Amino acid sequence: MYVPEFDLASLQNGSDIRGIALETPEHEVTLTDERVEKIAYGFAVWLKEVKKIVVEDEHAPAKVSVGHDSRLSADRIKSIFIKGLTKAGIDVIDVGLSTTPAMFMSTQYEAYKCDGAVMITASHLPFEYNGLKFFTKDGGAEHEDIDFILQQADEENITWKNKEGNVTKASLLNEYAKDLVNKIRLGINDAKQYDQPLTGRHIVVDAGNGAGGFFAEKVLVPLGADISGSQYLNPDGHFPNHIPNPDNKEAMRSIQDAVIRHHADMGVIFDTDVDRSALVDSNGDTLNRNNLIAVISAILIKENPGTTIVTSSATSEHLKTFITSLGGKQDRYITGYRNVINRGIQLNKEGTPTSLAIETSGHAALSENYFLDDGAYLVAKILMADAGLKKEGKNFSDLITSLKQPVETDEVRFKILSQDVQATGQRVMENFQAYIETATDLTVEPANLEGVRVNTSGQYGIGWMLLRMSLHEPLLVLNLESDQEGSIKLVREKLKTFFYDQSVLDSSRL
Repeated sequence: MYVPEFDLASLQNGSDIRGIALETPEHEVTLTDERVEKIAYGFAVWLKEVKKIVVEDEHAPAKVSVGHDSRLSADRIKSIFIKGLTKAGIDVIDVGLSTTPAMFMSTQYEAYKCDGAVMITASHLPFEYNGLKFFTKDGGAEHEDIDFILQQADEENITWKNKEGNVTKASLLNEYAKDLVNKIRLGINDAKQYDQPLTGRHIVVDAGNGAGGFFAEKVLVPLGADISGSQYLNPDGHFPNHIPNPDNKEAMRSIQDAVIRHHADMGVIFDTDVDRSALVDSNGDTLNRNNLIAVISAILIKENPGTTIVTSSATSEHLKTFITSLGGKQDRYITGYRNVINRGIQLNKEGTPTSLAIETSGHAALSENYFLDDGAYLVAKILMADAGLKKEGKNFSDLITSLKQPVETDEVRFKILSQDVQATGQRVMENFQAYIETATDLTVEPANLEGVRVNTSGQYGIGWMLLRMSLHEPLLVLNLESDQEGSIKLVREKLKTFFYDQSVLDSSRL
């Protein structure tokens, strides 16, 4: 029987690579040894041809760091990827357990000065998945870079003839933790307790058995914080307690419960590879999504008056009002962490001061930190501000007391049944806009760059909804928010008239 050749392009996930790394009853392995090695060759070619890094000089070989989170398949993928790199004549620093932001910093730290960095992670996906993220000192790989890497993923493309590269080991995570400790000390700058400025603060960390446990033990403890009650700090790729994802309700309930149970001042939760984070205050209230954006925006607008905050599209009107009230500006851009980061970089280059690019999922990139989406640095920045607020008898959650909270929020996901997902989704959104334009108390928002955003009024109360394409799945996603109790139920009933007529969608969840 004919078996079609596997298409490496199917492993692309935006600006990352992701696939099945462990066989399960439902899944066959797609990140096989052979494919991982090929991808290593593609990465080597990308360093040479696209990033213009000299890889063919055997007397001064290129240097790449390789690290991973706690996934069970990490060691297998790492050893194969390193094999491919060394066969291409590249020297490798095996840094072992690490975080995605730390891997980028290996291209910046004087002690490492790596030409490239590779993080083995699949973020918050289930345990059987794994993937690869790529960096140079210029930042993370883009979608088109992954295209190139996968197109060049073959040993035949290693046209230079070097001796094999060397492999050394180092503990990058220790270096990264020390860097964070120093930055927090400088940021707080407490003359009385400079070395341990968090003395008296009780902070609970939930690492979800990912790579973020170091933050409690190697950052907070040296700064004097009490971390009792912290949970799931040990790396365990089975993820036995909850999905390590600050955007997951079960995960957030877990850290909320821990904060309340241990009477902590703050709760911190990370995703698996620590490029995202969220917080819980002493009352057990969550600060993720719009609330997290508001907290860090308040800090950065105070430091940089008039600055612009780039966010993804599905943020509330209340957040826009909040940012504007502080003297800042919001640039509501399209979904995708690389999209918002690139937008922030672009605005700065064009002369529009932009301090932050942040997605509701928790990816937060500060211009002062290389526009790197770094969950640990985000928490560090909030800790610095919180220390100052403490002297006024306040804490970080007091920064958003003027942020109005919606009465209701909801999300509906419509599976696209057609094979031509993009064209179908676009057609449905066009029809949806036409439908809204004829409806009472529903108005299309003109200042919108993604999907169809609708403002509600009258019988539906003040609110909004956004229909957009999912980035990575064959879905249309509808986000809804309202300031009037019972309004979302009314809106959903109204929209059934439209969505039940869309035979190309599974509208059962409406």
